[in-house]
Amino acid sequence: MLQATTVVLLALTVGASQVFGHTGCGGHEIARRNPGGPVINSRAELRSLQSRRPLGPRQAVTDEASAAQSIDPTQECTAYSYTPVLNAKSGFPTIWQTAEIVPGDNDATTLFASINSTVNSKFPNIGPKGSHTGNFTGVAYNNSDPDCWWTWRQCTTPAADTGLHADITTVPEPDTWGFGFDDGPNCSHNALYDYLRDNGQKATMFYIGSNVMDWPLQALRGLDDGHEICVHTWSHQYMTSFTNEEAFAELYYTRKAIQTVLGVTPKCWRPPYGDVDNRIRLIAESLNLTNIVWSDDTEDWKVGTDGVTAEDVGLNYQAVIDKVGNGTYTSSGPVVLNHELNNFTMSEMVTYYEKIRAAFKYVVPIAAAYNWTTPYVETNVTFPDFLTYTNQSSSSSSSSASPSASAAGSNGAGAVASGSRSGSATSTAASGAASTTAARSSAALGMDAKGAAVWGFSFMLIGRIALSMC
Repeated sequence: MLQATTVVLLALTVGASQVFGHTGCGGHEIARRNPGGPVINSRAELRSLQSRRPLGPRQAVTDEASAAQSIDPTQECTAYSYTPVLNAKSGFPTIWQTAEIVPGDNDATTLFASINSTVNSKFPNIGPKGSHTGNFTGVAYNNSDPDCWWTWRQCTTPAADTGLHADITTVPEPDTWGFGFDDGPNCSHNALYDYLRDNGQKATMFYIGSNVMDWPLQALRGLDDGHEICVHTWSHQYMTSFTNEEAFAELYYTRKAIQTVLGVTPKCWRPPYGDVDNRIRLIAESLNLTNIVWSDDTEDWKVGTDGVTAEDVGLNYQAVIDKVGNGTYTSSGPVVLNHELNNFTMSEMVTYYEKIRAAFKYVVPIAAAYNWTTPYVETNVTFPDFLTYTNQSSSSSSSSASPSASAAGSNGAGAVASGSRSGSATSTAASGAASTTAARSSAALGMDAKGAAVWGFSFMLIGRIALSMC
């Protein structure tokens, strides 16, 4: 398998010094899955019920509006069934299991055969590495890193002769925070999403396919609020551990789930734990997916493990903020790893958001930073370019990516262009409303330092139990 003579044996497990990733299997750690409940027939029915009426303490979620109304995690995570998902379920792998091509799926089979032929031709010596849970003990690997394996040395730029694009790790705009969240849609994310909405803030949301199928109304809110939606695989496991078919299926069916539920087909993805190599990059590029990793990690996912505390995560946030002052981001900005994982990770972002806004010139989703005005295969759904998103009319953008379509409408930060499904957030949202949302979010997410730590630690413990369910 290895072409060079210098070989090392990896002794890597999750949490070891050479592996950089985060725990959690389902994007939320409240030990809940969606087993059924009231049936919601269609998106048209959701729209007809968009009354934003208040919910009683025991009232079931029955439509997208009611799903977005409560900030009580128990109520938010009340089970329901969504007819488009029920009707399509047989065409998808089992949720939270390693994806494989569904028997009888001729479209997937044909596409995979073509991609697999290319992968085997270009990278015949790259095979699966380690276990799906990230145990790389005893894996033989060439110390020169011929596969550009991120988990080995955080390689993000494949050799030129591979023909592969470099991973995105930064944004081209100086002093600009590339803003996003992994592991959604979390069924209890309303307090966070309310806060983002009322601050006119959009983000890049990396959604797990199984979460989209579990919590489709929560996924719909992400799109309707104007966030950019990307792929974060089907089962949130280590991608380089998969066979070619499994890796293909993890990406293909997540993309298909997002299209089925949201009506858009993403063109971006992030590997769980950053675990990617040239074989996986080729499979993803063959599916028209741009790989986005990160330059800075808040390590919000670590609270409650290895002695990491809420205070440690706060120091990580502050370290990114401090880099603005020392000139680190004068030519480009960071892509920062944050999570929609549990109460603590969401509340920590709310805690530091104003400090981030004060330190950085701009806080933008990845699509806006790169002028990806058509971030989906569907060209009728558009996104603002950088100048539009940041309400600039004459200053020049540093982005080397040209807009692929004209962005229309500039009603504040993150205004979404004509033809898109947009939320109501604008830069004209009253500061009082934002303050109210902050207070509401604080109460819902347990934002005071002591409360956040308790919430985060408690949910982390429950989440560890939930890992056995994945």
